[in-house]
Amino acid sequence: MKFKMLLAATALSIGFSGAAHAFDDKEKDEIGKIVREYLLAHPETLIEVQQAYEKKQAAERAEQAKTAVKDNHDAIFNASYDLAVGNPKGKVTVVEFFDYNCGYCKRAVGDMDAIIKANPEVRFVLKEFPILGQDSVDAHKVSNAVRLVAPEKYGDFHRALMSGEHANEARAVEVAKSLGIAEDALRAKMTEAPNDESVRDAYQLATKLGITGTPSYIIGNEAVFGAVGEEELAKKITSVEQCGKTVC
Repeated sequence: MKFKMLLAATALSIGFSGAAHAFDDKEKDEIGKIVREYLLAHPETLIEVQQAYEKKQAAERAEQAKTAVKDNHDAIFNASYDLAVGNPKGKVTVVEFFDYNCGYCKRAVGDMDAIIKANPEVRFVLKEFPILGQDSVDAHKVSNAVRLVAPEKYGDFHRALMSGEHANEARAVEVAKSLGIAEDALRAKMTEAPNDESVRDAYQLATKLGITGTPSYIIGNEAVFGAVGEEELAKKITSVEQCGKTVC
């Protein structure tokens, strides 16, 4: 039995692909049965393997993001088409990739505002990343026009569009008009500068950083995936203030 257990463990560790030349069909069939019996008797092994695989993937993703942050620093933190809320000259910059129709992004607005209120040294860059369909793309075109026509109202526009129902072009225009921005000026700017380049850049950066969903954040040298909440973001910001990295 010990031999069978060892054989099963060996088969699991090296895989059939690497061992195929060493076993004939009868032996491979016997190994398969042993492995199956072992996994049925110890199903927790599959969970351990899955957890190890996920941990390895997370580590690889984090390393990919760290390299991408270093290689694309200015495009991430200082793109000319991005606007920031909070302190425009803050010592710590948080970059958020967001979509106006992302439910988690809507809830994360409260995290952003709480962080800005608690820490006057935070510069919060909003990187428009419409990935949830044509309505999101259209809403972001309006948002870009707001940025160009009335940049001082961009933060209020962002919060208002995030706080309500489904975002599309019509609703985004209504939100902008409610803030006193003329629709004809918006429409003209949407035609002149439809936001294609900045969105394309955001997509390319997201690919390099391993970002596949919203919200995602860049803080210091790290990409933070998902709506992790105010407390977790604040911890990373504090670390960046102390040593320039999210983990000192």
